[in-house]
Amino acid sequence: MNTHISENATIYKGRFAPSPTGELHFGSLLAAVSSYLEAKTHNGDWIIRMEDLDQPRTVNGSADSILKTLDTFGFEWDGEVVFQSQRSELYDDYLQQLISEHLIYRCDCSRNKLKESKNFPVYDGFCRNKNNKISPPYALRCKTPDTKISFIDQIQGNYSVDLNQQCGDFIVRRRDQLFAYHLAVVCDDAEQAITDIVRGADLLAATPVQIYLQRQLQLTEPVYSHIPVAMHQQGRKLSKSHQDLAVMHNSPAAIMTQALNFLGQSPPVELAQTDICEFWRWAIKNWNLNKIPATNETIFCLEQ
Repeated sequence: MNTHISENATIYKGRFAPSPTGELHFGSLLAAVSSYLEAKTHNGDWIIRMEDLDQPRTVNGSADSILKTLDTFGFEWDGEVVFQSQRSELYDDYLQQLISEHLIYRCDCSRNKLKESKNFPVYDGFCRNKNNKISPPYALRCKTPDTKISFIDQIQGNYSVDLNQQCGDFIVRRRDQLFAYHLAVVCDDAEQAITDIVRGADLLAATPVQIYLQRQLQLTEPVYSHIPVAMHQQGRKLSKSHQDLAVMHNSPAAIMTQALNFLGQSPPVELAQTDICEFWRWAIKNWNLNKIPATNETIFCLEQ
């Protein structure tokens, strides 16, 4: 049994896990609002984890900026903020467990090699049977079985994926020795005793991979809820990588009311004119996860 696995979680515990690659934008705010309200209506804890594992993409000062924005908008988190960049030892412990179960192999395929495969972007297992006769630099991949991983999402409903056919063997440690997102997030959620995950539907397809890892590592599977993703009118997801506008600090209740509208909560118009404390009182009292739309039927565009 891995020593980092937490004992029985006694209360609801949710989390918000932004990547500090820029200012907090509206799409990330939706994940913060929904995960926070779901935690508070269950009298649970809500923690913040900075997913700064990909150091080349991390922007100096953005973590502090995100926390300042959350504070301005009235969020109250539990415990200390955790940074993935400081948790490599934890991830390596879990990686060694996967290695001991013969689930990991070396892969030195280049991007061009990957693109040549008829199955691209699903990895075709080219390096799976090379018996580790591969010299550095190489990535480490996790073998996937030809079986379905199914779960019930609290918003999107039943979701099922044939892991090998639709995902393929996935990377757990990159060629540059950085741990990959899938492994890190599973380790973090287990170590922090996360019971429920509310996040954007752009991560829905990643969930079966994470559930597979949880099962291989004998970890408790959290309950998942994937909210719709905020889009521009041209159909592009709001993203820090596209330099989308950060949320403004001058009218927190108005912006938060927009977020509740997007999430199907139908707040009163006058809520946008209140102070942030009054906003949270109404939002916590009236929050209903079942009202969140399951698809992006409504395209949302920030006023610019």
